[in-house]
Amino acid sequence: MPPLSQDNTPGRVGPGAPEPLGVCPDARGVNVAVFSAHAETVSFCLFDPEGEREIAAIPLPARTGEVFHGHIGGIGPGARYGLRADGPRDPSCGHRFDPAKLLCDPFATRLDRPFRLHPSLFAASQADSAPAMPKAIVEAPLPALPQRPAFAWDGQAIYELAVRAFTMRHPGIPAPLRGTFAGLGHPAAVDYLRRLGIGAVELMPVAAWIDAPHMPALGLTDAWGYNPVAFLTPDPRLAPGGWAEVRAAVAALQAAGIAVLVDVVLNHSGEYDARGPTVSLRGLDNATYYRLDPGDLSQYRNDTGCFNTLALDRPACVRLALDALRAWVVRGGVDGFRFDLATVLGRRAGGFDPQAPLLAAIDQDPVLRRCARIAEPWDATGDGYRLGAFPSAWGEWNDRYRDTVRRFWRGDAGQLGELATRVAGSADIFAPRHRPVSRTVNFVAAHDGFTLADLVSYNTKHNEANGEANRDGNDTNWSWNHGVEGPSDDPAVRAGRAADVRALLATLLFSRGTPMLGMGDESGRSQGGNNNSYAQDNPVGWFDWSGADTGMRRFATRLLRLRQRCRVLSGDTPLRGSAADASGLPDVAWRRADGASMQAQDWNDPGNRTLVAALYAPPTAAAPAHRALLVLHAGATPIAVVLPAPRAGQRWRLLLDSAAPRRRGPCDERLPVAARSVVLAEEVPDTIR
Repeated sequence: MPPLSQDNTPGRVGPGAPEPLGVCPDARGVNVAVFSAHAETVSFCLFDPEGEREIAAIPLPARTGEVFHGHIGGIGPGARYGLRADGPRDPSCGHRFDPAKLLCDPFATRLDRPFRLHPSLFAASQADSAPAMPKAIVEAPLPALPQRPAFAWDGQAIYELAVRAFTMRHPGIPAPLRGTFAGLGHPAAVDYLRRLGIGAVELMPVAAWIDAPHMPALGLTDAWGYNPVAFLTPDPRLAPGGWAEVRAAVAALQAAGIAVLVDVVLNHSGEYDARGPTVSLRGLDNATYYRLDPGDLSQYRNDTGCFNTLALDRPACVRLALDALRAWVVRGGVDGFRFDLATVLGRRAGGFDPQAPLLAAIDQDPVLRRCARIAEPWDATGDGYRLGAFPSAWGEWNDRYRDTVRRFWRGDAGQLGELATRVAGSADIFAPRHRPVSRTVNFVAAHDGFTLADLVSYNTKHNEANGEANRDGNDTNWSWNHGVEGPSDDPAVRAGRAADVRALLATLLFSRGTPMLGMGDESGRSQGGNNNSYAQDNPVGWFDWSGADTGMRRFATRLLRLRQRCRVLSGDTPLRGSAADASGLPDVAWRRADGASMQAQDWNDPGNRTLVAALYAPPTAAAPAHRALLVLHAGATPIAVVLPAPRAGQRWRLLLDSAAPRRRGPCDERLPVAARSVVLAEEVPDTIR
């Protein structure tokens, strides 16, 4: 067989091998292996160096089981290609083969351009879709990365961000790098996160995606990336330098002590519903890759709310998902994943199973089991809400924490007992599976919903810019606006909102579990009341660095440092109220403001707006005992909280007051607490003033 040609023209074609899937170069050419249980032929289509002209369409000559394969000489790294599959075109039987559609190799690792919607991509068009399709690029394997330590669930804060939105307006990032991984890895971005005190970033989806079909007519583009097509490929808009650019940014963050997690969307693809574009899996083997409506195989099960659902209990889908996850670890160097609509990952024909094939495979994989696995524990179905049901090594987004904290600070009655459970680590949810409380990922705001600043500024969502007449987005936000909907010049309204944001941040960062901050929530970022900014790839959805509230940022940084310093705030066991050591002090004692222990009538009092927790951590070989008092007071008037008697040789000292961030110092027997505020005090040797 001849060696590689200089211009990537095809040479001798042989049977090749069925493994590995995808297009893999060697010294003589490329091995091509494509799964399809129902195709009759699969062709490898080679394009010119610009990816515009189809040079050759080579039917793969061999088939082993359900894999078509062949070896094509003369072709090497840099070649641009696509796939075509022919077979039955019978949607009533679940088959949608169309050789006029150029298809993206689902195992491709680089594309020459982003996906763009075009009429030729849709089934109604008989035109060749190749001119409108990105071409995959043959890539050689990257040098191996050193093995990273297993992800440390140590209670440090996660910071959720979108690569493009975070970097687009950052004045310290050179303009050509903004919106990309290179911008995220720039010292200006990394230093901001390091100084803030973040332990991990969670990147919103970064695999190559396509816009939803309704968006172009509205003049909108996808800002979030939750419509993936090529699961092993970083989107060219975010990583024009491909995997090398991703790897460099990840390494820069890790060198600063910041782990990198990626939000992955494996539950559906961007091929949408039966009228959507045919760009990859639909054209290769629709009946295998997708979960179809058993009563009408021309339609898709919509367990995701995104109009299709991948059949992740089938071997082909499990293989694709595992290879995609490993690519982000092996090629990109990331430390873990957040799984969008993760209930779908555990779905069998009969419903959710925490031991479903994909979940079990992830936990057994020698690469992936070292990574963080965080579930968004719900999907769009009536039985899809599965908070607490994922495997024991997994973390989960805790929306019950989110809603309880919001309702408490909004002023809803009857939240005190629920709030105590959430602040103490949500043992009712996570303890039955014997999980450390670090696995509850606590959050008050995330990409999906109001920002923290908007939560206290709007009673209702304002999503008109999304072009759906404000029908999209969640209607249940538990928000409050301080008497004015939206921006206000009233100093009292502005001060009240800022105080509430500080109280919300303090509640989040002083709770047991792993806290997650939304991008810009530490700096007062607003989206103008839009609680579903998926279509706002513009200043609405971007981090406005010039308008950042630097005082709020300093306050958030201080909270993060206190969390790291105070052991009682970030332990990995839930607070239970039992004796922590021979001192007899419990890990938590729930108290009334007058110093008495909480009784049933106090917990059930709908007018009670004050949670007082006396916290204690016993001594260890590395640290002395630590005792603190946390007060969450959502009442409208100030109170005085009676402090517990200090231990011998100790006295109480105020560490933080969310109502007066500069206030600190020694405490008397009664601790003044302002209306709607969070206060933290700690015991210190009485020699410290």
